[in-house]
Amino acid sequence: MPVRIDLTLDCSDAQLLAAFWKSALGYVDQPPPPPFATREEWLAQFDLPEGETVDDGAWLCDPDSIGPRLSILKVPEPKTAKNRLHIDVRIAVHGTPAERWDRIRAEAARLVAAGGSVVAEVDEHHVVMADPEGNEFCVAAAPPASDS
Repeated sequence: MPVRIDLTLDCSDAQLLAAFWKSALGYVDQPPPPPFATREEWLAQFDLPEGETVDDGAWLCDPDSIGPRLSILKVPEPKTAKNRLHIDVRIAVHGTPAERWDRIRAEAARLVAAGGSVVAEVDEHHVVMADPEGNEFCVAAAPPASDS
């Protein structure tokens, strides 16, 4: 039986990270589960701590239902160390190694403009980056169609 996974990012500003990761992954806001019309309506059924609002979380999904869902949840403590698990943003690239590297660097530049930062470039193979709250991820070429 195949298993699906969801990924969860802890953060201090869920809406900031949601905007960044929607841009990075092409994801959209996940609709609330039926029969609820809004996230606010869905959250009202839970006994949430006083002052917690819908802005304290964001739920994203792949519009093609291929990639894992991404939950982004506000937590009180700051990030203190390197991620033990990170996201690889794989982009479709073709051509020579130099052309692939140019596309990877162009995507990294786009994500810098969206609020990310470059941590390191590795052997003209991938770019290590951080989202606006310092969560590390990599930008690299997608494997050829036969390798996926």
